[in-house]
Amino acid sequence: MIAETVCSAVAAGGLGIAVVTAYRKRYLTATRIAAYALVPLGLVMTGVVEWLADTAFSPTAWAGFGLLGLSWLLFATTRTVERRRGGTRKERKAARESAAPAATAPGASAPALGQASSRGQSPAPRQKPAAQGDDDFSDIEAILKKHGI
Repeated sequence: MIAETVCSAVAAGGLGIAVVTAYRKRYLTATRIAAYALVPLGLVMTGVVEWLADTAFSPTAWAGFGLLGLSWLLFATTRTVERRRGGTRKERKAARESAAPAATAPGASAPALGQASSRGQSPAPRQKPAAQGDDDFSDIEAILKKHGI
């Protein structure tokens, strides 16, 4: 009962301020003030204020809010752990499988590993990897050129 009275008084005061503001020919501001002033009155008329008052003094409602908080905490914890590990179990398994080097070339019928050593041949010479510094600096150069530096 008190909450409804307070909300009605706030709405009436806000509408009075809106009228004074409109009298000063600031119509846009007056309309915005009137909109804010009507919110508490609308909450009273829809029953939200009564529901909030009943909920605030209900031990069952507070226990429910506690359970919602616990649920949120559990979700947040599992999400944090999942991000630190690098995804879900399926995602980690897929990443391990895709990272494993293939033993055969796409068109080959026999494994490439150990094939040369079993025949007594020397393994094929390895190609030199691209210089690491060149790749890093080329990215930086591209960014600087993009910004005109």
